[in-house]
Amino acid sequence: MKFAFIIDPIAKLDPGHDTSVALMEAAQKMGHEVWITQAHWLGVVSGKAQAIAQPIRLEPVQLVDNKWVAKQDWFTLGERISVCLEEMDVVFMRTDPPVTIAYLYATYILDYVDPAKTRVINSPSGIRTANEKMYALQFTQAIPETIVSQDKQVIREFVERQGTAVIKPLGGKAGEGILLVEASDRNFNSLIEISTQGQIPIMVQSYLPAAKDGDKRIILLNGDPIGAVNRIPTGKEFRGNMAVGGRAAQVEITDRDRQICTEVAPALQRDGLLFVGIDIIGGYLTEVNVTSPTGIREIDRLDGVRLGDRVIEWVVQRIQYPA
Repeated sequence: MKFAFIIDPIAKLDPGHDTSVALMEAAQKMGHEVWITQAHWLGVVSGKAQAIAQPIRLEPVQLVDNKWVAKQDWFTLGERISVCLEEMDVVFMRTDPPVTIAYLYATYILDYVDPAKTRVINSPSGIRTANEKMYALQFTQAIPETIVSQDKQVIREFVERQGTAVIKPLGGKAGEGILLVEASDRNFNSLIEISTQGQIPIMVQSYLPAAKDGDKRIILLNGDPIGAVNRIPTGKEFRGNMAVGGRAAQVEITDRDRQICTEVAPALQRDGLLFVGIDIIGGYLTEVNVTSPTGIREIDRLDGVRLGDRVIEWVVQRIQYPA
């Protein structure tokens, strides 16, 4: 089969951390062709989604002293050519957020891929539907107390009721722009003004003290939890995101986690969101990550598994034997 991955520039990826690389390695190992392209290389010609793409050959990372180690020249690229994406069996949309106008336009282009010929993961319309902060609001029994607002007074009243709260930009990624706030903070008004820019709504959630013990990332495949990693804040940082220094630690998937996955799964399946990462703190769902969820490398290292293999095998099985 032929797999295409829409990713950020390959040279900027960390092969020992990046889930896209893990998936590409798995596809290559199973004998499939692997191609890469970028969102700004997509277009529509004669009513069909096209891409400037190039084949890639990977030198798989190796686990040495409990660390993933890559060779200096860990990939080799072939010639760039123009291809119709329907020549591919599978297209993984794995460009990192934020979801900008250019990102949205890429999803519109992917709408011109015939799903009867090529499986796009995740669904372009599903990605547009599922803002990674807002999407969680529909699961009212799973999330902590949460509001979305741009109104300074509404936000202040919520924070005063909670005592301490976390504010999040709706389009953020990797923990960027997340702030811990208290109503008594003399900078409170300024923090809200900076976060909302006076007109952009933000998410405000009650602070979960369990955050100090970690922010659990669970990887779901077609709604089923297949692995998890705990991201624990380090130093004076309250955020557990690995991008800001969070420490990855082994963790179990609890009964409460599975209950949340069961609640979330029907919506994910309805919206064509097959490969997803959800974040859980203290038994509460905080985010649903659908653009380029990560965590596979850490789970593989800590649990001695190969989730990339499992994902690719599942995709191939679904294409060969569709339900």
